[in-house]
Amino acid sequence: MIRAVLADDEVLARQKLRRLLREIDDVDIVGECSTARETVELVKLTAPELLFLDICLPDMDGFDALSALKAYPNGKLPHIVFVTANDRWAVRAFEFHALDYLLKPFTIERLRASVKLARERLASDKTSGLADSEKLGQEQYTTRMVFKSRGRILFLLVKEIRWIAAEENYVRIHAANESHLLRETIGRLESRLDPLNFLRVHRSSIVNLHYVKEVRSEADGDATVVLISGEKIPMSRSYRSRMQRLMKVCGIPKSGSFQGR
Repeated sequence: MIRAVLADDEVLARQKLRRLLREIDDVDIVGECSTARETVELVKLTAPELLFLDICLPDMDGFDALSALKAYPNGKLPHIVFVTANDRWAVRAFEFHALDYLLKPFTIERLRASVKLARERLASDKTSGLADSEKLGQEQYTTRMVFKSRGRILFLLVKEIRWIAAEENYVRIHAANESHLLRETIGRLESRLDPLNFLRVHRSSIVNLHYVKEVRSEADGDATVVLISGEKIPMSRSYRSRMQRLMKVCGIPKSGSFQGR
């Protein structure tokens, strides 16, 4: 059973969520609360695995509640599903490594999808032997991104990103057959990506190594990263050492079309 806490200041909203969760067999609601302070105390007391958290609470917002839990000595965060009627906080929610972001009103099918994510994440936690909630203060990398694109809220798996390009104060994310413009600096985004999967190859470019076909050396000393899709990304000499270090970590000899100079 997944131990869950519901935090929402609206009684009717909690009642609806409780009713829908009762239709999902493996969720055990261990407590409910209506303020951020109550949320902090209840999470400390019950140690739930999953927290359905409204953002607009009367005393503090949901983000303040999570910050308070992080600051608590030996505090452990449950997996978080934000539940709100407003999409404006979606990007910030995933900076807190939210599992999901439910927009009111939502359907039982949408809620089942959130619980399914929680179930998979908890199973992964047990396999790895170390839950995400026990990694507070340690480095964590983003696995999903959420942002507005062309009038919709897009939930994008990071592994589906082919490459990222800087465009002044924005980054353009290339994934599948679409690209998306996100207001973010490339340096900050780079810090949220797993360096074993994503590599900065230029001051304005990051590539997903799973989509790299080859790296070609050029006559001027620079190089070109060729993706499986055929896209070509310049690699500057100042970033080539990163590729060489990665090859060393992976046990790949410096031979073939790409060699250090």
